[in-house]
Amino acid sequence: MERVDHTRLGAWILDGDISLSFLLKFVLSEETYSDTTIMFIVSMTTPWNILDQLQTWAAILQDHIDKLKISSHDLEEYRNKCIRKYNEYVEQGDDAEIDSNFKRTSRNLEDDQDMLQLGEGILTRNIGLDVVVVVTKTDYMVTLEKDHDYRDEHFDFIQQWIRKFCLQYGAALFYTSAKEDKNCDLLYKYLTHRIYGLPFQAPALIVEKDAVFIPSGWDNMKKISILYENLVSMKPDDYYRNIISPPASARKNVVREVEITAEDEQTFLQRQYELLQGTNNVSGVPKIDTTQIRSSPGVQKTGDRRLSNSPSIQTQLSSTKKMDTNKPGSANPNEGVLANFFNSLLHKKIGSPRGANDSSSLSNLSTSPSSLRTDAVAELDKLAARKSFNTSTPLSTKDSSSTSKTQSQDLQNSFSEC
Repeated sequence: MERVDHTRLGAWILDGDISLSFLLKFVLSEETYSDTTIMFIVSMTTPWNILDQLQTWAAILQDHIDKLKISSHDLEEYRNKCIRKYNEYVEQGDDAEIDSNFKRTSRNLEDDQDMLQLGEGILTRNIGLDVVVVVTKTDYMVTLEKDHDYRDEHFDFIQQWIRKFCLQYGAALFYTSAKEDKNCDLLYKYLTHRIYGLPFQAPALIVEKDAVFIPSGWDNMKKISILYENLVSMKPDDYYRNIISPPASARKNVVREVEITAEDEQTFLQRQYELLQGTNNVSGVPKIDTTQIRSSPGVQKTGDRRLSNSPSIQTQLSSTKKMDTNKPGSANPNEGVLANFFNSLLHKKIGSPRGANDSSSLSNLSTSPSSLRTDAVAELDKLAARKSFNTSTPLSTKDSSSTSKTQSQDLQNSFSEC
């Protein structure tokens, strides 16, 4: 039966957020130190930030390691283990035949006494952990050449700086592109090889600029110096950000987040209380002028409210429309007298005895119809008497009574219709 190897491990991702660096204490501890692999991931979409990001996170990792309670003996043992792994790397090749008695390494070591000897710049910052550096989205190099005028020497300049960083920590280097499917499977196989000891036969890749693979133990300063031959307009030791500088658009889009500190609850409530009291005890807070709020036109409650272009309903109802009897087509004087009569009914108590208070409720209009008819008849009698006086035509008691009855009947009909 064919044997299948299964690999399981926990992966912890800080997602490049420095504020989450405190979570390292849950991952890298004294108990898990020897079984941990560190992976630094940067992106080719922002090559001007690559070196700063690597150095920043390496410093954060080193600070965390310094706080761990690991004995000097154990830490030295971890570091010697990394040195032996680096020196024991066997350079792979298609035509290389390796037997158990001879191992052709990148340094051609002759005996085990040189196992702890290192070359120039190698493992100068040995932290005793396996480290892998991954540069993602290398397919973006085409865009950098087109839009930002990058040339091959710029990519060689970037690569030689990254490889020098990897030498200091004894780290492997991968250039990957998920879009172009470059080195993704190779990275997975290499991780299983370093963590679980599974076989790995792939050689180093340095021909294609967007698919570089340099395993831990293969590189040295002599091999890195080959890249110097392509640097024409720059020097290898030039400051990284002077050569690989961010474009103007990237500088403008940088927005720094401002940290907001919550105010103490009691302080906030005290300040609001003082504001409501109209005091000036709080520095920098203007005093609220409550008189302006009270005198605002939108909340007037005085008799001048009709001046703010919003007359009250009471004013509209109480205002009477005077009739001009001189205009042609206007009502006759008798209709004007009737209008005044009905208006007078709204302002005095109807059906009350003489001398009584005239400020009673207007609801008597609906509750005293007999009183209403009596006053109407009396008013009509006055109109009839005035008309007979003006025309000098005597009216008999019978005619006056019949006329009054007729007009009284018409008035009663009018009220019934209303």
